[in-house]
Amino acid sequence: MQLVDQHDVEEMVVQKVWNVSDFCRRFRLDSIEENRLRRLLGDFANQQELLMNAQRKPTLR
Repeated sequence: MQLVDQHDVEEMVVQKVWNVSDFCRRFRLDSIEENRLRRLLGDFANQQELLMNAQRKPTLR
């Protein structure tokens, strides 16, 4: 059993967890990229993991 100090719990930073499909829709990623992220991270991942692993193809004019 591990004792947890109340002050340690209050100072913890909460990470935002995203649904991968919602993240892809919000950042306008295509379905191929959404499938790649799902295979890599699963259905849910924290924001930092998604931002570091997402790739967007350049749009040419």
